[in-house]
Amino acid sequence: MDFLYTFLVFLHIVGAAALLGGWLASFKNPTVGYWQHVGAWIQLITGLLLVGIAEMTAGDDGAGINHMKIGIKLVVLIAILIAAILGRRKVKRDETVSTGLAHSVGGLTLINIAIAVFW
Repeated sequence: MDFLYTFLVFLHIVGAAALLGGWLASFKNPTVGYWQHVGAWIQLITGLLLVGIAEMTAGDDGAGINHMKIGIKLVVLIAILIAAILGRRKVKRDETVSTGLAHSVGGLTLINIAIAVFW
């Protein structure tokens, strides 16, 4: 179980790197890249699996799990995922992605990483 948890943390960090790296790579020409879209899905899936493992191993009282933090990070991630999906749809239709939409993916990712680190 420890290896699975560690592997999921690794994939979760890779998802965050895809989101943040894609944003920084296209900062001057804001768009939502393919890997940002994939990174958002990776973050969601691995995050849910990590919470599931934490709940299974925490015991009956769920001590040590910060449900408020998990809930806030999930809400922020859903906003990131929606922005990434909308941005990718525009890219596929050869429409320009608005600067606000493109920067919201990266900015919210940065906020989510800060919540994970500092809370």
